[in-house]
Amino acid sequence: MEAEELLRELKRNVDELHAYNEIGKALTSTLDIREVLRLIMEKVGELLQPTNWSLLLVDEITGELFFEVAVGPGSESLQGLRIGAEEGIAGWVASRKESLLVADVSQDERFASRFDEATRFSTSSIAAVPMRSKGRTLGVIELVNGRGQPPFDEADVRVLGSIADFAAIALENARNYRRVEELTIIDEHTGLYNARHLLRSLDAEILRARRFGHDLSLVFFDLDRFKQVNDRHGHQAGSAILRECGEELLQVIRPADIAIRYGGDEFVCLLPETTSAEALAFAERVRERFKARAFLESEAGGLRLTASFGVASFPEHAADADELLRRADLAMYRVKGSTRDGIQVG
Repeated sequence: MEAEELLRELKRNVDELHAYNEIGKALTSTLDIREVLRLIMEKVGELLQPTNWSLLLVDEITGELFFEVAVGPGSESLQGLRIGAEEGIAGWVASRKESLLVADVSQDERFASRFDEATRFSTSSIAAVPMRSKGRTLGVIELVNGRGQPPFDEADVRVLGSIADFAAIALENARNYRRVEELTIIDEHTGLYNARHLLRSLDAEILRARRFGHDLSLVFFDLDRFKQVNDRHGHQAGSAILRECGEELLQVIRPADIAIRYGGDEFVCLLPETTSAEALAFAERVRERFKARAFLESEAGGLRLTASFGVASFPEHAADADELLRRADLAMYRVKGSTRDGIQVG
């Protein structure tokens, strides 16, 4: 009996080392955080064999937890749900930065039953560990077993804690990379993307639109008589106006849209899965918002500005990325050369 127990323990140790080796390879081979977290959760399932398991991340703005990865019966119902600070087992673990093993959740007042109600699952035992980096909690990995299944033990928590350390390293690496990358693609005056990002994104979106048969539209616009603003009020005032333009754009774009300061007082909005008619309506909304806004309210009554817009769509007006940008640019210059404060398509 002792020999059998020893063999089982030895096999578990070998499996653990193999899993850690696979995770370590993933960490050094990619900065795709979703790919790394997917592998990590795959190894959790192989090693610990829970019924359900989840990886929750801390929202850096609200402090709430949200489900980044959820596996098991009813797990699709967890997507979109959020957990408040100290709510449930996961919330407690995140806020206290401590691991927690609960053999019977019916005896623990920290258990939040609303997630069982959402998944129609009956939880019996939970093991949860925090993912920590530099004193901060980045998220929580949580294992769940149902009624009639064996409870988790301290050995499970030890293994899960080691995996959580790998996950924290992956998250921190990916976030640091993203911050460095943002410094190269974000315009410092407006907070929008810059032209470098447009060229990269435009090629990718053209490929996606071609593959799936979607429309892709591009709106190119330029502020009218902006040089006069700089000449009269100074370049600091001009920079402040550009920042306010960025704020306006971020208010109207969808999550999938890409807003860019192209250069000077020129802006571009890339609109995936958008027809030319829909892009025209979008450009009209932006035009009206700019026209209605009092820029630089510190000035007497604020400044009133208008803009000239050009719209072009793939594949209606252009067959590739360069042509799409050129057609929208030319349409914008037709407006600049005639009425200003208007929109032309194609």
